[in-house]
Amino acid sequence: MSKGVKIVYWPIGLIGSLAASVVAASIFQLVWKKVTHAEDAPTALQSEYRLRELLIASAARGAIVGVIKALVSRGGARGFTKLTGAWPGD
Repeated sequence: MSKGVKIVYWPIGLIGSLAASVVAASIFQLVWKKVTHAEDAPTALQSEYRLRELLIASAARGAIVGVIKALVSRGGARGFTKLTGAWPGD
């Protein structure tokens, strides 16, 4: 990929990544509420939760965030390619 294409794609990728993070966090909260019937997932600094609960919540959050960000990145790359003819990752 040429330097010019990288420069043009950089803000698109950044905005997509930020949007994907917000969407993924919302989806995780919905899934967590449905599965556990709790308002919020445990965080590392909340001592009332066992380590096992924290690790399960962290793994679920990571999986959801990873999948959503991959979908958004791939969609952004495909859209960019349709507009410019250049794949942003090459």
